Amino acid sequence: MKYGLFLGCNVPAVRPDVERAIRLSMPRLGAEMLDLEGSACCPAFGSFPSADEIASLAVSAWNFSIAEELGVPMVTECGSCYSSLRMALEKLRENGGLREKVQGLLREKAGREFRGTASVRHIIDVLHNDMGTDRIRASIDRPVTGMSAVVQYPCHTLFPSEVVGFEESSGRPRMLRGLVEALGIEVRPYSRELQCCGGAGGFVKGSFAGASEFAFRKLRAIKAETDADLIVVSCITCLEHLDRMQAELAKKDPSFVPLPVFDYNQLLAVCMGFDPAEVASISTIPREAVVERIRGAGR
Repeated sequence: MKYGLFLGCNVPAVRPDVERAIRLSMPRLGAEMLDLEGSACCPAFGSFPSADEIASLAVSAWNFSIAEELGVPMVTECGSCYSSLRMALEKLRENGGLREKVQGLLREKAGREFRGTASVRHIIDVLHNDMGTDRIRASIDRPVTGMSAVVQYPCHTLFPSEVVGFEESSGRPRMLRGLVEALGIEVRPYSRELQCCGGAGGFVKGSFAGASEFAFRKLRAIKAETDADLIVVSCITCLEHLDRMQAELAKKDPSFVPLPVFDYNQLLAVCMGFDPAEVASISTIPREAVVERIRGAGR
């Protein structure tokens, strides 16, 4: 199975260990991750399309054209990249006038052709539906016992469900939960599971206090309602924001004890036996205790 890996901007810039985890764990499951050489920003969800829709769609079409040349679906870990690209693809397919303008601009300025055959998927969709939990269980060197987690679903992969949804029910997503359970980790429910982490770029820049409070309410609910040992996410924005906001909350409330945050592919790679220094080394909240428990659980 071949896929075009769309990294976006934030993964290679701020969390290259997530990229390394993806590049190591996915081939173990039978996926060949091809580089989309020359790919650009998705572009940025919300802000770029609001300023110039045609230019924004042209950038998306540029990215799609690279995947079309390779004949592979695009796969991304970033929830915002996934949503931005998926919604752009929907517009380009459904609106002939927009498509013609974008195709003309792309030919004139870049000498590239967008045919409209591209597709884009989130990595959780690929892991759950193409690889499956049985293959994941068989791939890990270190199944985990006696550990519990909570999950954070990237809201941009859930809504609007008629465009971006890949879950059976966007109101009751189950894929990330199932993938975490395939590692042997119990997943605890909590009341704010579907609440946004608050990390969306426009929200953080427009109201850092509001974005922080979003995260604080979620984090307090996790601590009050569960006995989780860690938080598992599947989006670089959720990873960054929940990691950083726990440090901020601990400053305000010394009684708050932070939890380590992992991207799913990082957790998977550690359970597969890959070096944590390569795949899970960058964080604000220390991860060593969880990593050592996993490394001590080898077969």
